[in-house]
Amino acid sequence: QLQFVESGGGLVQPGGSMRLSCVPSGFTLENTAVAWFRQAPGKERRGIQCIEWRHNARYYTDHMRERFTISRENAQNTVYLLMHRLQPEDTGIYYCAATAGGDCPAENGEWDRWGQGTQVTVSS
Repeated sequence: QLQFVESGGGLVQPGGSMRLSCVPSGFTLENTAVAWFRQAPGKERRGIQCIEWRHNARYYTDHMRERFTISRENAQNTVYLLMHRLQPEDTGIYYCAATAGGDCPAENGEWDRWGQGTQVTVSS
């Protein structure tokens, strides 16, 4: 059962920007940490960033830290991922996930709610 709906993906040219949205289905994100993950073609799913209810962020992949920013609008029950200077290697399916606790766990920690993902393709 999918518990998030991700949106905002699509085709973008190299160097472009994109903002992804993550909205929960049937529950609130209050006091819940939420993260974005990416699965590139033929590769394992990797964590990007996590954000806690009070906006503290935790980074899982250093090389994306300068170009990707996670944020949340608690009043809108939505988490975002803003991506800049996208490159072909950023192509993949982007997922959001939540943990039962309020703190961001380790990348390989327990994530008990996932979305179906949104496809991002960076190509000219």
